Amino acid sequence: MDFELAVFYFFAAILLYAGVRTVTTRNPVHAALHLVLAFFTAAAIWLVLRAEFLAITLVLVYVGAVMVLFLFVVMMLDINLDRLREGFWTHLPLGIAVGVLIVLEMGTLVWLGFERAALPMPPDPGPAYSNTKELGRLLYTDYVYPFELAAIILLVAIIAAIALTMRKRKDTKYQNPARQVTIRRAERVRLVSMPAEKKE
Repeated sequence: MDFELAVFYFFAAILLYAGVRTVTTRNPVHAALHLVLAFFTAAAIWLVLRAEFLAITLVLVYVGAVMVLFLFVVMMLDINLDRLREGFWTHLPLGIAVGVLIVLEMGTLVWLGFERAALPMPPDPGPAYSNTKELGRLLYTDYVYPFELAAIILLVAIIAAIALTMRKRKDTKYQNPARQVTIRRAERVRLVSMPAEKKE
């Protein structure tokens, strides 16, 4: 076993531990922190596999934005854990069925990976190879239509989220820019003539 494979198994063991603790821990803050550990470990595995761009993207997007937001929401909300555990036994059969299905899918992928491991590995591209450049070339040439379709779907989702959460309140003050532009000075400024005060 070479050093690279040993590092891969080391990070894989940490990733499995963090994933199990994310699901089994009862404290939501601890679960979120274990999920952050899982993201960092997955990024380290991608670095071992020479996918630097995906590793940095995982750390910046998920750990730097999504998980920080999730931690703030969890810590700011007063979550009643007893109420969350009320429907545990009623949803247990469905959860077990979904878990077994996921295990079967992952086992199939691992088995196919072992079968493909017997195939010859592609040659090492060398130190001048940039996977970020190659990923960009594939996105904007071979997969440009799926990439644009995903961008449109995300844009529609953002607009829908804004439209669903926007509420007009009666006490909200709103300024109409069109009326502000067409206003005249006589309607805004009023000159009042007042007699001067006389000192006795």
